[in-house]
Amino acid sequence: MKKNTEPLQPETFYHVYNRGINGEVIFKEKRNYAYFLQQYDTYISHVSDTYSYCLLNNHFHLLIKTKSESQILQVFEKVTQDKTTEDIKSASFHLQNQFAKLFNSYTQSINNANNRTGGLFERPFRRINVENDSYLSQLIWYIHFNPQKHGVVRDFRSYHYSSYQSHLSIKPTKLKRDEILEWFGGYKRYIGFHDQQHDESELQKWLIEF
Repeated sequence: MKKNTEPLQPETFYHVYNRGINGEVIFKEKRNYAYFLQQYDTYISHVSDTYSYCLLNNHFHLLIKTKSESQILQVFEKVTQDKTTEDIKSASFHLQNQFAKLFNSYTQSINNANNRTGGLFERPFRRINVENDSYLSQLIWYIHFNPQKHGVVRDFRSYHYSSYQSHLSIKPTKLKRDEILEWFGGYKRYIGFHDQQHDESELQKWLIEF
C-alpha cells in the first residue's frame, strides 16, 4: 500500500492532497477552480467539515475534519438499509466513496470539455492524520503558503484560490472560519501567524509524497 492511503475514519482531522496523473494540470481554465469547489460541496460537505484549502494548477491541499459516524450513516441511511455488506454500512466506506465520486465527477467534466479520456487524478488520493496541535497551525500556514512556495504568486496572500482571503472576509462561507480564527486567537493573531517566516523543516515529518 502506498504511504498515506489508510482508510479515512470519522471525527478525525486530515490533510488531504492529490495531484493530476504524472503532474498533469487539473485546473485547465479559471472556471475549473469554481466548478471543483461546487462539486466538492456537493459530495464532501455532508461528510466532512472543511477548514482550509488551496487549489493549484496541478494539485490541491485540504484540511478537513470528518463528521461523526452517526452523522455520516444518517446521510446514507437508505443506502445502508438497502445493502447487506458490512463495508457499505461503515462510515469509512462512505467517506472514501464520496471522494471517489468527487474525483470521477470532476474528471468527467474536464474530459468532456477537453476531448479527453481516462483518469485525471492519481489514485489513491493521499491523506495524513493531523494529531498534533502545532502541526495543525503550521499546516494551515503551509496550505496557504503553497502558491508562493511554487512560484505561482509573489505573495500567497493575494492568491484567489485558497481559503486565506475567505478566512478574513465577512462574506458567507461554508468553511469553519470562526473556528479557525478562534484557534489562532482572533483575526489579528491569525494574520500575524501568517506574516511570520515559518521554517518548513518543522513540517519535515509530514512532508507530502506522491
